Amino acid sequence: MIDFRSDTVTRPTPSMQQAMATAPVGDDVYGDDPTVNELERWSAERHGFEAAIFCSSGTQANLLALMSHCERGDEYLCGQQAHNYKFEGGGAAVLGSIQPQPIDNEKDGSLSFDKLEAVIKPIDPHFARTTLLSLENTINGKVLPLSYLRQARQFTEQHGLKLHLDGARVYNAAVALNVDITEIAMHFDSMTICLSKGLGAPIGSLLLGSNELIAKARRWRKVLGGGMRQAGILAAAGKQALTENVTRLADDHANAHYLAEQLADIQGFTVKPELVQTNMVFARVDPTIDQNRLVSRLKEQDILLSAGNPMRLVTHLDITRKDIDTFLTAIKQAL
Repeated sequence: MIDFRSDTVTRPTPSMQQAMATAPVGDDVYGDDPTVNELERWSAERHGFEAAIFCSSGTQANLLALMSHCERGDEYLCGQQAHNYKFEGGGAAVLGSIQPQPIDNEKDGSLSFDKLEAVIKPIDPHFARTTLLSLENTINGKVLPLSYLRQARQFTEQHGLKLHLDGARVYNAAVALNVDITEIAMHFDSMTICLSKGLGAPIGSLLLGSNELIAKARRWRKVLGGGMRQAGILAAAGKQALTENVTRLADDHANAHYLAEQLADIQGFTVKPELVQTNMVFARVDPTIDQNRLVSRLKEQDILLSAGNPMRLVTHLDITRKDIDTFLTAIKQAL
Protein backbone atom coordinates (compact mmCIF):
# COMPACT_ATOMS: atom_id res chain seq x y z
CA MET A 1 0.00 0.00 0.00
CA ILE A 2 1.33 3.43 -1.01
CA ASP A 3 -0.52 5.92 1.17
CA PHE A 4 -0.19 9.66 0.53
CA ARG A 5 -3.18 10.70 2.67
CA SER A 6 -1.15 11.71 5.72
CA ASP A 7 1.97 10.93 7.73
CA THR A 8 -0.36 9.59 10.44
CA VAL A 9 -0.54 6.31 8.49
CA THR A 10 3.03 5.28 9.32
CA ARG A 11 3.50 1.83 10.82
CA PRO A 12 5.83 1.02 13.71
CA THR A 13 9.31 -0.13 12.72
CA PRO A 14 10.62 -3.56 13.81
CA SER A 15 12.73 -1.88 16.50
CA MET A 16 9.62 -0.15 17.84
CA GLN A 17 7.72 -3.42 17.91
CA GLN A 18 10.57 -5.05 19.81
CA ALA A 19 10.74 -2.18 22.29
CA MET A 20 6.97 -2.38 22.83
CA ALA A 21 7.11 -6.14 23.38
CA THR A 22 9.79 -5.89 26.06
CA ALA A 23 8.83 -2.60 27.77
CA PRO A 24 8.54 -2.75 31.58
CA VAL A 25 5.10 -1.47 32.53
CA GLY A 26 3.01 -0.42 35.51
CA ASP A 27 -0.14 1.60 36.18
CA ASP A 28 0.44 5.07 34.78
CA VAL A 29 -2.54 6.62 36.59
CA TYR A 30 -0.79 5.68 39.84
CA GLY A 31 2.46 7.00 38.37
CA ASP A 32 3.91 3.48 38.41
CA ASP A 33 4.73 2.87 34.75
CA PRO A 34 8.54 3.12 34.48
CA THR A 35 8.58 3.40 30.70
CA VAL A 36 6.09 6.28 30.66
CA ASN A 37 7.95 7.98 33.49
CA GLU A 38 11.24 7.68 31.60
CA LEU A 39 9.73 9.05 28.38
CA GLU A 40 8.27 12.04 30.22
CA ARG A 41 11.47 12.73 32.18
CA TRP A 42 13.72 12.36 29.15
CA SER A 43 11.44 14.41 26.88
CA ALA A 44 11.19 17.30 29.32
CA GLU A 45 14.96 17.44 29.72
CA ARG A 46 15.63 16.99 26.00
CA HIS A 47 13.37 19.88 24.99
CA GLY A 48 14.24 22.28 27.81
CA PHE A 49 11.05 22.10 29.89
CA GLU A 50 10.46 21.23 33.53
CA ALA A 51 7.93 18.46 32.90
CA ALA A 52 6.03 16.47 30.29
CA ILE A 53 2.90 14.33 30.07
CA PHE A 54 2.23 11.47 27.65
CA CYS A 55 -1.15 11.75 25.93
CA SER A 56 -3.17 9.52 23.64
CA SER A 57 -3.29 12.03 20.77
CA GLY A 58 -2.24 15.47 19.59
CA THR A 59 -5.83 16.66 19.93
CA GLN A 60 -5.82 15.67 23.58
CA ALA A 61 -2.40 17.23 24.19
CA ASN A 62 -3.48 20.54 22.64
CA LEU A 63 -6.73 20.56 24.61
CA LEU A 64 -4.86 19.89 27.85
CA ALA A 65 -2.57 22.83 27.10
CA LEU A 66 -5.49 25.17 26.44
CA MET A 67 -7.40 24.03 29.54
CA SER A 68 -4.30 24.32 31.71
CA HIS A 69 -3.33 27.80 30.50
CA CYS A 70 -6.87 29.21 30.42
CA GLU A 71 -9.79 29.37 32.84
CA ARG A 72 -13.50 29.27 31.96
CA GLY A 73 -14.39 32.42 30.05
CA ASP A 74 -10.84 33.11 28.89
CA GLU A 75 -9.88 33.22 25.22
CA TYR A 76 -6.88 32.18 23.17
CA LEU A 77 -5.59 33.72 19.95
CA CYS A 78 -4.82 31.49 16.98
CA GLY A 79 -4.97 31.26 13.19
CA GLN A 80 -8.00 30.41 11.10
CA GLN A 81 -6.04 27.38 9.85
CA ALA A 82 -4.88 26.31 13.31
CA HIS A 83 -5.48 22.62 13.90
CA ASN A 84 -6.59 23.21 17.49
CA TYR A 85 -9.23 25.64 16.22
CA LYS A 86 -10.40 24.15 12.94
CA PHE A 87 -9.85 20.41 13.13
CA GLU A 88 -10.24 19.36 16.77
CA GLY A 89 -14.00 19.40 17.16
CA GLY A 90 -14.21 22.74 18.94
CA GLY A 91 -12.87 21.05 22.07
CA ALA A 92 -11.61 24.24 23.70
CA ALA A 93 -15.08 25.77 23.58
CA VAL A 94 -17.09 22.58 24.15
CA LEU A 95 -15.04 21.07 26.97
CA GLY A 96 -12.94 23.94 28.29
CA SER A 97 -15.38 26.86 28.06
CA ILE A 98 -12.53 28.71 26.33
CA GLN A 99 -13.29 31.16 23.53
CA PRO A 100 -11.07 30.93 20.43
CA GLN A 101 -10.23 34.20 18.70
CA PRO A 102 -8.89 33.25 15.26
CA ILE A 103 -7.39 35.60 12.70
CA ASP A 104 -6.42 34.88 9.11
CA ASN A 105 -3.08 33.18 8.60
CA GLU A 106 -0.65 34.97 6.31
CA LYS A 107 0.51 33.19 3.17
CA ASP A 108 3.59 31.87 4.98
CA GLY A 109 1.44 30.44 7.79
CA SER A 110 2.37 33.12 10.30
CA LEU A 111 0.01 35.47 12.17
CA SER A 112 0.29 39.24 11.86
CA PHE A 113 1.17 40.80 15.20
CA ASP A 114 -0.73 43.96 14.27
CA LYS A 115 -3.86 41.90 13.63
CA LEU A 116 -3.33 39.94 16.85
CA GLU A 117 -2.91 43.11 18.86
CA ALA A 118 -6.16 44.49 17.42
CA VAL A 119 -8.22 41.57 18.77
CA ILE A 120 -6.79 41.43 22.31
CA LYS A 121 -9.70 42.25 24.58
CA PRO A 122 -9.59 45.09 27.09
CA ILE A 123 -9.98 44.23 30.75
CA ASP A 124 -13.72 44.67 31.00
CA PRO A 125 -16.55 42.43 32.28
CA HIS A 126 -18.09 42.51 28.82
CA PHE A 127 -15.24 40.57 27.25
CA ALA A 128 -13.49 37.25 27.53
CA ARG A 129 -10.03 37.58 29.04
CA THR A 130 -7.28 37.16 26.44
CA THR A 131 -4.79 34.75 28.00
CA LEU A 132 -2.86 32.80 25.40
CA LEU A 133 -1.42 32.89 21.89
CA SER A 134 -1.25 29.52 20.13
CA LEU A 135 0.99 29.01 17.09
CA GLU A 136 1.49 25.95 14.89
CA ASN A 137 4.82 24.84 13.40
CA THR A 138 4.83 23.43 10.79
CA ILE A 139 1.48 24.61 9.46
CA ASN A 140 0.31 23.14 6.16
CA GLY A 141 3.91 22.10 5.62
CA LYS A 142 5.26 25.63 6.09
CA VAL A 143 7.99 26.43 8.60
CA LEU A 144 7.84 29.46 10.90
CA PRO A 145 11.28 31.14 10.96
CA LEU A 146 13.20 31.45 14.23
CA SER A 147 13.10 35.23 13.87
CA TYR A 148 9.30 35.08 13.87
CA LEU A 149 9.28 32.91 16.99
CA ARG A 150 11.46 35.47 18.76
CA GLN A 151 8.99 38.19 17.78
CA ALA A 152 6.11 36.07 19.07
CA ARG A 153 7.85 35.69 22.42
CA GLN A 154 8.36 39.44 22.65
CA PHE A 155 4.75 40.07 21.64
CA THR A 156 3.31 37.80 24.33
CA GLU A 157 5.58 39.23 27.01
CA GLN A 158 4.55 42.74 26.01
CA HIS A 159 0.85 41.87 26.32
CA GLY A 160 1.03 39.56 29.34
CA LEU A 161 0.08 36.42 27.40
CA LYS A 162 1.36 32.86 27.49
CA LEU A 163 2.67 31.25 24.31
CA HIS A 164 1.80 27.70 23.21
CA LEU A 165 3.09 25.75 20.23
CA ASP A 166 1.09 23.08 18.50
CA GLY A 167 4.20 21.18 17.48
CA ALA A 168 2.53 18.21 15.84
CA ARG A 169 5.26 18.36 13.17
CA VAL A 170 7.77 20.51 15.03
CA TYR A 171 10.61 18.10 14.26
CA ASN A 172 9.94 18.59 10.55
CA ALA A 173 10.44 22.30 11.20
CA ALA A 174 13.69 21.73 13.10
CA VAL A 175 15.07 19.47 10.37
CA ALA A 176 14.08 21.94 7.65
CA LEU A 177 15.77 24.78 9.56
CA ASN A 178 18.76 22.55 10.36
CA VAL A 179 18.65 23.47 14.04
CA ASP A 180 18.33 21.55 17.27
CA ILE A 181 14.76 21.27 18.51
CA THR A 182 15.58 23.42 21.54
CA GLU A 183 16.11 26.42 19.23
CA ILE A 184 12.37 26.29 18.61
CA ALA A 185 11.15 25.10 21.99
CA MET A 186 12.97 27.80 23.97
CA HIS A 187 10.47 30.46 22.92
CA PHE A 188 7.34 28.73 24.27
CA ASP A 189 5.64 28.24 27.63
CA SER A 190 4.26 24.92 26.39
CA MET A 191 4.64 22.70 23.36
CA THR A 192 3.10 19.55 21.98
CA ILE A 193 4.92 16.91 19.95
CA CYS A 194 3.02 14.30 17.95
CA LEU A 195 4.89 10.98 18.00
CA SER A 196 2.58 9.22 15.55
CA LYS A 197 3.10 11.33 12.42
CA GLY A 198 6.45 11.49 10.64
CA LEU A 199 8.25 10.17 13.70
CA GLY A 200 6.45 6.87 13.16
CA ALA A 201 5.11 5.79 16.55
CA PRO A 202 1.74 3.98 16.45
CA ILE A 203 0.06 6.34 18.91
CA GLY A 204 0.70 9.20 21.28
CA SER A 205 1.71 12.83 21.77
CA LEU A 206 3.58 14.76 24.43
CA LEU A 207 2.70 18.02 26.16
CA LEU A 208 5.68 19.84 27.67
CA GLY A 209 5.64 22.79 30.05
CA SER A 210 6.29 23.92 33.61
CA ASN A 211 5.76 21.68 36.60
CA GLU A 212 2.64 23.67 37.51
CA LEU A 213 1.16 23.48 34.01
CA ILE A 214 1.77 19.74 33.65
CA ALA A 215 0.26 19.08 37.09
CA LYS A 216 -2.93 20.82 35.93
CA ALA A 217 -2.80 18.94 32.65
CA ARG A 218 -2.51 15.61 34.45
CA ARG A 219 -5.73 16.30 36.31
CA TRP A 220 -7.54 17.39 33.16
CA ARG A 221 -6.25 14.34 31.30
CA LYS A 222 -7.95 12.14 33.90
CA VAL A 223 -11.16 14.19 33.69
CA LEU A 224 -11.18 13.80 29.92
CA GLY A 225 -10.81 10.02 30.16
CA GLY A 226 -7.18 10.07 29.08
CA GLY A 227 -5.72 8.22 32.04
CA MET A 228 -4.00 5.12 30.66
CA ARG A 229 -2.82 2.12 32.63
CA GLN A 230 0.03 -0.02 31.25
CA ALA A 231 0.86 2.69 28.73
CA GLY A 232 4.56 1.88 28.72
CA ILE A 233 3.87 -0.39 25.75
CA LEU A 234 3.08 2.78 23.79
CA ALA A 235 5.63 5.04 25.45
CA ALA A 236 8.43 2.69 24.43
CA ALA A 237 7.57 3.28 20.78
CA GLY A 238 7.44 7.03 21.44
CA LYS A 239 10.98 7.01 22.84
CA GLN A 240 12.17 5.09 19.79
CA ALA A 241 10.48 7.66 17.55
CA LEU A 242 12.34 10.54 19.18
CA THR A 243 15.72 8.84 19.23
CA GLU A 244 15.75 6.97 15.91
CA ASN A 245 13.43 8.69 13.43
CA VAL A 246 14.30 12.38 13.59
CA THR A 247 17.20 12.80 11.16
CA ARG A 248 15.50 10.66 8.52
CA LEU A 249 12.74 13.28 8.22
CA ALA A 250 15.09 14.95 5.75
CA ASP A 251 14.41 12.01 3.40
CA ASP A 252 10.68 12.77 3.55
CA HIS A 253 11.37 16.40 2.68
CA ALA A 254 13.56 15.44 -0.27
CA ASN A 255 10.95 12.95 -1.48
CA ALA A 256 8.22 15.60 -1.24
CA HIS A 257 10.26 18.01 -3.34
CA TYR A 258 10.91 15.28 -5.92
CA LEU A 259 7.20 14.44 -6.00
CA ALA A 260 6.31 18.10 -6.50
CA GLU A 261 8.78 18.49 -9.37
CA GLN A 262 7.52 15.40 -11.17
CA LEU A 263 3.85 16.10 -10.55
CA ALA A 264 4.25 19.61 -11.93
CA ASP A 265 5.10 18.06 -15.32
CA ILE A 266 1.80 16.14 -15.50
CA GLN A 267 -0.94 17.94 -17.39
CA GLY A 268 -3.88 18.78 -15.17
CA PHE A 269 -1.80 19.39 -12.04
CA THR A 270 -0.40 22.75 -10.96
CA VAL A 271 2.35 22.50 -8.37
CA LYS A 272 4.99 24.96 -7.18
CA PRO A 273 7.98 22.86 -6.03
CA GLU A 274 9.72 25.94 -4.67
CA LEU A 275 6.99 26.22 -2.02
CA VAL A 276 7.60 22.70 -0.66
CA GLN A 277 9.47 23.14 2.63
CA THR A 278 8.85 19.87 4.42
CA ASN A 279 6.83 16.71 3.69
CA MET A 280 3.65 18.15 2.17
CA VAL A 281 2.83 18.79 -1.48
CA PHE A 282 -0.25 20.77 -2.47
CA ALA A 283 -1.43 20.39 -6.07
CA ARG A 284 -4.19 22.30 -7.85
CA VAL A 285 -6.20 19.87 -9.93
CA ASP A 286 -7.84 20.89 -13.20
CA PRO A 287 -11.66 20.85 -12.93
CA THR A 288 -11.81 18.55 -15.97
CA ILE A 289 -10.29 15.76 -13.88
CA ASP A 290 -12.81 13.67 -11.97
CA GLN A 291 -10.96 13.40 -8.67
CA ASN A 292 -13.26 10.85 -7.13
CA ARG A 293 -12.84 8.56 -10.13
CA LEU A 294 -9.08 9.11 -10.08
CA VAL A 295 -8.85 8.30 -6.37
CA SER A 296 -10.96 5.17 -6.91
CA ARG A 297 -8.85 3.91 -9.82
CA LEU A 298 -5.60 4.42 -7.90
CA LYS A 299 -7.04 2.68 -4.86
CA GLU A 300 -7.52 -0.40 -7.04
CA GLN A 301 -3.72 -0.36 -7.40
CA ASP A 302 -3.16 0.04 -3.64
CA ILE A 303 -2.37 3.76 -3.93
CA LEU A 304 -4.31 5.97 -1.53
CA LEU A 305 -5.02 9.68 -2.02
CA SER A 306 -7.45 12.20 -0.59
CA ALA A 307 -9.44 14.28 -3.05
CA GLY A 308 -9.30 18.03 -2.61
CA ASN A 309 -8.40 21.24 -4.35
CA PRO A 310 -5.67 21.70 -3.61
CA MET A 311 -4.95 18.00 -3.28
CA ARG A 312 -2.60 17.30 -0.38
CA LEU A 313 0.01 14.56 -0.69
CA VAL A 314 2.18 13.73 2.31
CA THR A 315 5.46 11.82 2.30
CA HIS A 316 6.63 9.77 5.27
CA LEU A 317 8.84 6.87 6.32
CA ASP A 318 6.65 4.29 4.53
CA ILE A 319 6.99 6.04 1.15
CA THR A 320 10.18 5.57 -0.87
CA ARG A 321 11.40 7.25 -4.05
CA LYS A 322 10.43 4.06 -5.89
CA ASP A 323 6.90 4.34 -4.48
CA ILE A 324 6.67 7.88 -5.84
CA ASP A 325 7.73 6.71 -9.29
CA THR A 326 5.13 3.95 -9.12
CA PHE A 327 2.48 6.52 -8.22
CA LEU A 328 3.51 8.88 -11.03
CA THR A 329 3.30 6.10 -13.58
CA ALA A 330 -0.10 5.02 -12.27
CA ILE A 331 -1.54 8.52 -12.31
CA LYS A 332 -0.40 9.09 -15.90
CA GLN A 333 -2.06 5.86 -16.93
CA ALA A 334 -5.23 6.70 -15.03
CA LEU A 335 -5.49 10.10 -16.67
